[in-house]
Amino acid sequence: MKTRAVRMYGMDDLRLEEFDLPEIKDDEILVKVISDSICMSTYKLVKQGKKHKRAPQNIDTNPIIIGHEFAGDIVKVGSKWAHQFKPGQKFALQPALNYKGSLASPGYSYEYFGGACTYCIIPQEVMELGCLLNYDGESYFEASLGEPMSCIIGGYHANYHTNKQNYHHEMGVKAGGNLLIMGGCGPMGLGAVSYGLCIENKPKRLVVTDISDDRINRAREVISEETAAKSGVELIYVNTQTMENPVKELRALTNDHGYDDVFVYVPIRQVAEMGDSLLAFDGCMNFFAGPTNNQFKAEINLYNVHYTSTHIIGTTGGNTDDLVEAIDLASKKLIEPAVMVTHIGGIDSIAEATLKLPEIPGGKKLNYTQFNMPLTAIEDFEELGKNDPLYNKLSQACKRHKGLWNSEAEKILFEHFGV
Repeated sequence: MKTRAVRMYGMDDLRLEEFDLPEIKDDEILVKVISDSICMSTYKLVKQGKKHKRAPQNIDTNPIIIGHEFAGDIVKVGSKWAHQFKPGQKFALQPALNYKGSLASPGYSYEYFGGACTYCIIPQEVMELGCLLNYDGESYFEASLGEPMSCIIGGYHANYHTNKQNYHHEMGVKAGGNLLIMGGCGPMGLGAVSYGLCIENKPKRLVVTDISDDRINRAREVISEETAAKSGVELIYVNTQTMENPVKELRALTNDHGYDDVFVYVPIRQVAEMGDSLLAFDGCMNFFAGPTNNQFKAEINLYNVHYTSTHIIGTTGGNTDDLVEAIDLASKKLIEPAVMVTHIGGIDSIAEATLKLPEIPGGKKLNYTQFNMPLTAIEDFEELGKNDPLYNKLSQACKRHKGLWNSEAEKILFEHFGV
């Protein structure tokens, strides 16, 4: 079986190549990858090469396939797993394996297992850990986005609150509380807003900050204040850059109560310190953003930790239960992972997009690996459609879905490219 894959040979060295996959073993599964979204974590991997904690030291001779937010179809099942999986099944994947203490993970560590490819081989540890999941949703891209959504969901579940009676930790964000998402108009932040509107212990007020009016305007288009109100949540978008005193003005939005839950979605010291200063009594701040600097630090108010029971945690990734929840909510249309996506491309655009990820504006870059297609912003479909029938169809499909990527548009691509 031949595959095309984007492989990493070292720091800033990505190559799209065709090569032969070995025959699968009895405890392995061959899959056809359909969609793979690009994660900032992959950019960090490529910038570090062998120095990355998950990268093997022999990648210059045994390159790894990048990409870990992927979905597709099962093609061939080894005899060990034939009772559980069948050819033709759609799959979603939880890449956070943590197998027997190993840091090995798809998209970082495996020669034949990653998302930026046409076909790959899933090793036995994935099935052993229950990380290969059957997916019954309509579209592949929502399964790909299940992984980043599971990270968001994991963050919500990991927050906790306490009481002075028995010291028990009440897990999750505070029901009916004030929730703040700092730097929340990017792709992950919008996913967090979407999830916050559908959870059982939803906040009464959800405040989202950013420093770009353009990002805030797009956020309003895809998740409006009116939509949130229908879910019983007061949604407020604010540009902190235009505020004379952000801490005072953000606190005023809560009638000076403060925020019961704060999520920091950008790795900026001043933002983290502001979040700490905005916590209410027993408030929980989740430092969700992953810094590239392993010496990243910020000051916290230990007086408040002692006297007002504020606490700080950090989460990265999600577990398999979080992924199951993500794809279930997406398949039921209770969350909209599409709010994350701003660009669509083919397998030939993955390497360049990954290397230049911080320079490309917008949110998630979603790639379909079974064909070539330039990375294209959804907002450019209309103009390109004046001369290209494909982009015209895609533009019309997105307009019918609030300007968002959708299953109808995905099917148009598949029909056009014969997938």
